[in-house]
Parts: sequence; structure tokens; C-alpha cells
Amino acid sequence: MPSNDVRILAQAAVPTAAVGAVAAVVSGVVAGGKGAIGAGVATLVVILFMGIGLYVLQRTAKSLPHLFQAMGLMLYAAQILLLFVFLAAFKNTTLFHPKAFALTLVVGTLTWIAAQTRAHMKSKILYVEPDSGTKSEKSGHSS
Repeated sequence: MPSNDVRILAQAAVPTAAVGAVAAVVSGVVAGGKGAIGAGVATLVVILFMGIGLYVLQRTAKSLPHLFQAMGLMLYAAQILLLFVFLAAFKNTTLFHPKAFALTLVVGTLTWIAAQTRAHMKSKILYVEPDSGTKSEKSGHSS
């Protein structure tokens, strides 16, 4: 992964992990140990799903740049659907507190999206790769 991609990943994952830690503490106080476990699992799910999505999107941008925007829209729609499926699958679980899990999942996802948006807006990514010279300079013609 190029350094810009790693920087964006870190700038999105760190705030999400911090929000997840706060959610785990709050859930632990409100719902006990199962609440803390639910918040921790939700944080891991968000970081995993969104991190994989960012990786896939960056690979698509490099290999198929003409599909980048469509791929981004499809990817976010698929991620949201997968998170809903995950919520539905663990709706009645006894492994952890489902409400703490669901709330942390939503808050973590919103945090990731906001942090990733901020990271993209602050990064200085070149839209066009700079070239060492123009075509006329390379071929020996001057204008």
C-alpha cells in the first residue's frame, strides 16, 4: 500500500478505535461485561469491513481508474448491507449485549466515514502524475 493509502487508513482507523474504546467503557458501565464485549466486537467489525473496503477501493483506483466512482458507490452500499446482515445475524445473541453492539456499530461506521472524509480532504493527492517534460521536449522539438 502506498504511503497516502496507509495514512488515510490510519487517520480513519485510529478515531474509530478511540470511539470504540469509549463505547466499550460506556457499554460496560451501562450493560455490564456483555455490553463491553458487544461494543468491542462491533468496533472490530467496523474497522475490518471499512478497512477492507478502503483497500479494495484503492486497488480499483490504480488498476481500473475509470470505474473508481461507480466502485466507490457500490462498495459503500455493499458495506452498509453487510453491516445490516451482521446486525440481523446477531440480533438475538447471548454472547454479548445486542443493543450495545448495534449502537457501537452505527457510531463506529459514522466515525469511520467522517474520519476518512476528513483524511481525504486534508491529503495532497495528485490527480495527474507529473511528467519530467512535455512530448515536444522529449522528441527534441521546441515550440
